[in-house]
Order: sequence, then C-alpha cells, then structure tokens
Amino acid sequence: MTKTYTHNFDTPMFKGKVTINTGLYINGKWVDPVEGGAIEYVSNMDTIASGKVITSVSAGNAKDVDLAVSAANAAFKSTWGLHTSGSERGKLLYKLVELLEKHRDELAALEALNVGKTYAAAKQFDLESAIYTLKYYAGWADKIHGMTIETTENKMAYTRHEPYGVVGGIIPWNGPLLMAAWKLGPSLSTGNTVVLKPSEMTPFTALKLAELIHEAGFPPGVVNIVNGYGSTAGAAIASHPKIGKVAFTGSVLTGRKILKASSETNLKVVTLELGGKSPTIVFDDADFDQALKWASLGIFANMGQACVAGSRIFVQAGIYDKFLEHFTQLAQQLTSKTGSPFDPDTEHGPQISQTQFDRIMGFINSGKQDGAKVVIGGERHGSEGYFVKPTVFTGVNPKMSIMQDEIFGPVCSIVKFTTEEGAFLSRVWSLRPQSVLM
Repeated sequence: MTKTYTHNFDTPMFKGKVTINTGLYINGKWVDPVEGGAIEYVSNMDTIASGKVITSVSAGNAKDVDLAVSAANAAFKSTWGLHTSGSERGKLLYKLVELLEKHRDELAALEALNVGKTYAAAKQFDLESAIYTLKYYAGWADKIHGMTIETTENKMAYTRHEPYGVVGGIIPWNGPLLMAAWKLGPSLSTGNTVVLKPSEMTPFTALKLAELIHEAGFPPGVVNIVNGYGSTAGAAIASHPKIGKVAFTGSVLTGRKILKASSETNLKVVTLELGGKSPTIVFDDADFDQALKWASLGIFANMGQACVAGSRIFVQAGIYDKFLEHFTQLAQQLTSKTGSPFDPDTEHGPQISQTQFDRIMGFINSGKQDGAKVVIGGERHGSEGYFVKPTVFTGVNPKMSIMQDEIFGPVCSIVKFTTEEGAFLSRVWSLRPQSVLM
C-alpha cells in the first residue's frame, strides 16, 4: 500500500502542512513499484548540511513503465485521443489551472523544498510560468485544425493533425514543476496520453501535480507519473516500443543516450532540450541598467542551475570597467543575501546536492589553476551546506574549462571586446566545434 508524506512548514514565508503521496501514479491510482524500491531525500533547508533524510519516494523501473505505458495506450484508444473533443480536453486543462492557482502556496513550498530555490522565486516565476503554460495550451486544445487543399472539382483533399499516442516525458531537477507543465500542456491539449518521469532528485511537485490531475477529472491512464532513476525508468521510456514520442530536458550526455535508444525500437519522434554555454553580449550603447539587471539574472537566477544560464558575458570596451564594477556589486549583494530558501531576505539559495556542489567547486578550482582571476566569490558560502558564492572570473581565455563547459552553477566569466566582429568570433570560437550554438 502506498504511503504519504506530510511536511510541516513553519517558516517566515509559509506556514502549513503539505501532504503528498509517495507512490507511483498509474492508471488513475497510487500504486507501489512492482519490485519495490525507494529513493531517500534530504531537506534543502535547515537540515541541508546534516544529511538528514526526511522521507523516501517509490522508485519504479522498466516493469512499472510498462504498466504505465499499457494504461496510457488503453486510455488513448478508448477515452482520450480522438475520442475526446478538443473543447473537453481544454476544459480539463483549465480545471487543472484552477487547482494550481488554488494550491499555489503549497506548490511553491514544495518546489523550494525540492530544489533549494527561494520560496519567493518558486511562487513568482515557477508557479506563474507553469500556470501560464497550462492555460495557454488549454486555449489551443479546440483550435488544432487541418486544411483543405485545392485539387479539381472532382476531388477533395484535406489534412488533419493527429496525436502521436503515448508520449514519454523525462524532466530535470532544476525546475521540476515548470518542466512538467511544458511536457504535459502540449501533449494533453493535442490528444496524447503521457508517461512522465520526474527527476529522481526532485519528485515532490510532480507527485502533488498528480493529485491535482486526478482531482481535475482526467480519465485514468491519461497521465501516469513514474518516479525512478534515469538509468532504469528513464531508459525504459526511451526504448519502449509503444511510446510514439519522447520529450526530454536534461544533459547532452543523457540526450545522446535517449536519441540512440529511441531509434532502436520504433524510431520515436524525439524532442531534446539540452545544456548550453550561453553568451551575453553587451555593447557600449546598451541600456546600462537593463543590461546589468538581465546579465545578472541570466547567470545567478536559480543559483546558476539553468540550461540557458549566461555564463559567458562579453562587454564592449567602452563600458567594460563600469559594467564589471557594478556587476561585482550585484554579486556581493547576493552573497550577503544567501541562506535558507524560506527566509524572506534570501535571494540566493543552496545548490541542489553535494554532487552538484562538488562539480561547481571543481570548475572554480580549474579556473584558478588555469590562471583566470577571481574578481569575487570563488569559494563556498559559510561552513555548512551546498552554498556557493556568486563567482565572477576575468582574465580568461577560450581554452579554459570555465569557458568551454557548462558549469550549471553561479559562475561566470566577463570578457572585454572592441568590435562587433570581435564579439562574434569570441562567442563562437571560444567553444569546441561540437558545442557551438548558432
């Protein structure tokens, strides 16, 4: 029998109890994994440094994915897909939107507990964006039309858009609720059924979302949520012959594995949203305050844990010194406002895990060893927890690892350029050829 977990939030930002079911959600029911298995979780708040386990969540594998796919396939053929009108699909998505709005505070609290991002950011950005996404696709559900094609008076030709069937969604840990909405919204509005695997590191909001999907009245099997590791549950989704499309957000390495596995069974359609090494280019004539604001948010939002993080900042020579001075001041302000995600003064929280903390510190140490200059940061914040100070490097060159690789943390390099052509060449040729994003 599946279990529930209740977390008592007694913080300045949110007070209350939030309960989630820790099982697998398959065919409209909460079930235990076929072969058992669980994943333990440590709080990203006050106990982050102690390693205290707060709960465990069921971990499914290939057998559980197979059950979920069977349920999704049956629902697609009988109660969803072409059997449910676009207007009805839209109504259910709108109902889900209403429930997200109703439970906005609880979901934001779970997302902060999940990831370590601030409660304020989770509520203002993640929740708002997830609600907007689902509302947008709810509006599209009854507007999916084909077209008639002119031929001759003796013939009629037309096209129509049909769903794939079962869609497998695999989402990352840095924005789990929003990523779930990005996978569920377009899939459900167009008549597909879904098997969703949240990250093994951050399942809480996906589990709460399953409860709201059930409450909204989606037919059994239309949405199935299978927690588990990428190497087991994720791999099973990528290779399952009855899944018509896989949508994945995550690392380049895992994306390659998914693409390969998807081609070995039924040539699935695959959508991959992978990592990056995004540049920000600031010219002399830019709106200085806006450029400073967005460049800072571009790298330090969510503690740098974003695939679009602008970790390479190219600034034209005329404003370079001024920009570096003010950017450093913003980084210092974030350092002074680092702490618990539920402290109202916090603007910079912890990294997701010990593994991620070690990875980021490894890149910082690599930059130091390669001769780059640390303008600010470059070390952990405090003596406990997974807190990394916002870090700014200068004096970098294209061959350095901090300029080549995705760090996925609050670390950036600021580079001076003179001409527009020079900025373009610096942006492109500072990356390895296979990593260039045009």
